[in-house]
Amino acid sequence: MTRDNSLLRQRDFVHLWCAESVSQLGSQVSLLALPLVAITLLHATTFQVGALTAVEMSPFVLIGLPAGAIVDRLPRRPVLVWCDIGRAFALSSIPIAYAFDALTYAQLLAVVFVTGALTVFFDVAYQSILPALVEHEQIVEGNAKLEISRSGAQLAGPGLGGLLVQWIGAASAITADAVSFVVSAVFLRGIRAQEPPIEVTAADEVSRLRALGREIREGLGYVLRHRVLRMIAGSTATSNFFSSMSFAVFLLYAVRERHYSAGLVGLVFSLGNVGVLVAALTAGRLTEKIRLGRAIWLGMFVGQIGTLVIALAPAQHALPYFVAAWLGFGFGGTLYNIDQVSLRQAITPHRLQGRMNASMRFMVWGTMPFGSLAGGALGSAIGLRSTLLVAGIGGLLAVLWVSARAVRELDTIPDAVPTATT
Repeated sequence: MTRDNSLLRQRDFVHLWCAESVSQLGSQVSLLALPLVAITLLHATTFQVGALTAVEMSPFVLIGLPAGAIVDRLPRRPVLVWCDIGRAFALSSIPIAYAFDALTYAQLLAVVFVTGALTVFFDVAYQSILPALVEHEQIVEGNAKLEISRSGAQLAGPGLGGLLVQWIGAASAITADAVSFVVSAVFLRGIRAQEPPIEVTAADEVSRLRALGREIREGLGYVLRHRVLRMIAGSTATSNFFSSMSFAVFLLYAVRERHYSAGLVGLVFSLGNVGVLVAALTAGRLTEKIRLGRAIWLGMFVGQIGTLVIALAPAQHALPYFVAAWLGFGFGGTLYNIDQVSLRQAITPHRLQGRMNASMRFMVWGTMPFGSLAGGALGSAIGLRSTLLVAGIGGLLAVLWVSARAVRELDTIPDAVPTATT
């Protein structure tokens, strides 16, 4: 029996995989539909579109660190289930309000904030539960399979989302995402694996509060003192800041200046996301061939070149450039994420998984609201295309972090990496 078959026959992993697959497909629809609700139905300004993404990402700054400590105190499966249910209820309020002609920009902000907050807890628990479901040597394989699901969703989702928006409208299309979270929750309830025991904290409330602060500091300190993890954090944070700046104005640029329809925008994303699927299918073999550190560097470099190509696309006949840009961004980003997430999970003790992942998310997703706001502000001040160019050039700074020897010279995923600062 091959390793591939052995992982596919692990019931709990398959349930996690199915849950992730269906929710990713629904989320790809909302990724397109939500900003189009703001752009086409609520006639949002450039800054308001950027602010929408900023509000959605703001929970990673506001509650990201305590979320990790809280998740480390709880069984991960119930956290995943309830976060899915909460996101389903929040998203379903949009088509309901629109049906009664009561949808407002303020409600849209509230919904994306609630879903963003629940996503903080979900993502921390999701990344923390995988090492408890698979063997140590199968972590890369498990992440690769999960990335295959994400890539498949990114291939089909934008096209499906674009068609749904054109057929039934942007607000109604969001229903697909709400349903996907319900289906995901059903699959997650089927996970039966026993997680390692949870550490007991002090009984009284004051001690619990102090213990929470101590646990947050421990998780953040683990990442910052780790000579590999802090380079990964710096690179991803830089990349996310500038990619958020780019994405905050790209839809506006495509719809208002290039006059692309929702279906055509969805087609651009779907064709470009072939790169995500290729990376998900080949990451393991490519990483084994060129070694781990070089694969991490290559993924970040290719992804950032893709972002720059968006800005350099000519005003006329830009479509093939956009597709090529998303191909590079998808391939590079997926290769980078599979390898760096697997590395993080493998070298972190189980008791710190939640706090490590939350600390990383706090640092690397915490830059995204500011990138989106910067994109909205710059788009209003210097124009959409100039903002795309600033974002494309700035994103190349992310490559410098993973050019450090501590990352570049990694051959394979070790059992542990020293945390020394030198």
